[in-house]
Amino acid sequence: MTMHYQQPDRSRRSAALFETARKVIPGGVNSTARATWAGWDPYPIFAQSGTGSRLTDVDGNEYIDYLLGLGPMLLGHRPPAVTRAVVAFIEQRGTVFALPTADETTLAEKIIAAVPSVQRVRLCNTGTEAVLYTVRLARAFTGRRKIIRFEGMYHGFSDSVYWSKHPDIAKAGSDHAPRPVPQGPGLPAGIDETLIILPWNDVTALRDALEREGDDIAAVLSEPIMCNTGCILPEPGYLEAMRALTRKHGVLLILDEVITGFRIALGGAQGHYGITPDLSIFAKGLGGGFPVAAMGGRADIMALVEQGRVSIAGTYNANGIAISAANAALDELARPGMYERLYAVSDRLREGLERMVQDLRVPAHVVGLGPVFQIWFADRPIRNYRDAARHADHAAFRLWWEGMLNRGVLFHPGAYENLFVSFAHTEADVDQTLAAARATLTEMLVS
Repeated sequence: MTMHYQQPDRSRRSAALFETARKVIPGGVNSTARATWAGWDPYPIFAQSGTGSRLTDVDGNEYIDYLLGLGPMLLGHRPPAVTRAVVAFIEQRGTVFALPTADETTLAEKIIAAVPSVQRVRLCNTGTEAVLYTVRLARAFTGRRKIIRFEGMYHGFSDSVYWSKHPDIAKAGSDHAPRPVPQGPGLPAGIDETLIILPWNDVTALRDALEREGDDIAAVLSEPIMCNTGCILPEPGYLEAMRALTRKHGVLLILDEVITGFRIALGGAQGHYGITPDLSIFAKGLGGGFPVAAMGGRADIMALVEQGRVSIAGTYNANGIAISAANAALDELARPGMYERLYAVSDRLREGLERMVQDLRVPAHVVGLGPVFQIWFADRPIRNYRDAARHADHAAFRLWWEGMLNRGVLFHPGAYENLFVSFAHTEADVDQTLAAARATLTEMLVS
C-alpha cells in the first residue's frame, strides 16, 4: 500500500523530480536504500545541498542531518580541510594515473598507526569490493571454502555474501540453525553451500558450527556492532568468545568495519572492544564523504597479495581524489580531543532520548554506542535479527520518522537503518533535536 506524507506541501518539488526520475532511472533512484520500498514512500526527499550538520532539500526545507549519507559524512557535509585537499589535488596534480603515488604510502601508514591489527593494507573503492577481496583472501590463505556470517548483517552486494540480510523467517529455517536465503533472484545456485548462517549474539550456535565444520571454514565474517538491522550491540563477552573460538579452530576472524571504522573510535570498534581480528574492512568513515575503502590485516595473510597469488585490482583504486580525501580526513580525526567531543555530543542526544522514552513511557528502546544508534519501537529488547523481525513496530517508526522530518530532523525512514552523529553536530543541534523528539513522541502517544 502506497503511503502518503502528512504534509505533502513541504515536498512538492521532490515529488515532481521523482516522477521525472522514474522515467529514466529504474525506481527513480540509484540505490535501493533510497527507494520507496526502503521506506521513502511515496517518494524520497531530493537533496539540494549540505553544510556541516545541516542538509537543505530542493523545497527549501533545512534539516539537522542524522542520515549523513548513510554514514560517510562523519566530519559533516563539505568539511573544509577535506574539501581543500581534494580541490588542490585535482587542480595541481590530477585524478587517475594508473601509477602509484607517495600519498598512498602516507595513507597506509596512517591507517596502520590508527588500527593496530592492520599490519598491511590495500585500498579499494567501496566496502563491497573490500569485502569481496577479503573473503577471497581468507579462502586462499586457509585453503577452506566456507564462510560463517550472521543473519541480519549486510556485507555488500557481491554474490558470495548477499544472503540472509533480512530474510523471510518463515523460509529461513529454525532460530538456532538458519538456512542461507538469497537476498533476491539472480544469485547463482550453489553459493549457499559455501555459507553457514548463524544468529547474532549466540555463542553456543557459533561454537557448535565451528566444532562441527571447523576444518572447512575459512573465516567468520561479522560486524563488531550489528548496524544493518538497526543498531544491535554485542552482548558482553560475545566478541571475545568469537575471537577465542575462531583462533582455536584456525578460522580467520574478519571484522567488517565499513560503518564502525573510524566512527566508534580512531581504532574502530575493534579498538573500543579490545578485539584483534585477522582481517578488517573500512570504508564510510575513511574518506570524509568521498568514495574510498580499505582492507588489511596480518602481514602473513596479506603476503598472498604481495606475492601476486591473490589479485586485488582496480583502475580507480587509490585514485587521487580518494587518497587526498582520506589523508585529510584521518588528519582531522587524529586531532587531540576529537572523539571526546564527538562522544559528549552523541551521548547528550542518545541519553536524552533514553530519558525521554522512559519519562513518557513509550514502548521503545534506544540502543547504540557513541555516534551510531537507533530507536527500537518494541516491547522488549532486540538482540538479533529475528527479534527485530518479530517485534519491531515499523508503523510506529514511520510516525516517529515523519514527525521528526516535519520538525526539521532528518534520518532514514527504515527502522533497520541508523541515526549517525557527526563531528559537525553541536549541543545546540542536540537540544533542538530533543525538543522535536518530545513533541513527536507526545503526538504519537495521543494519536
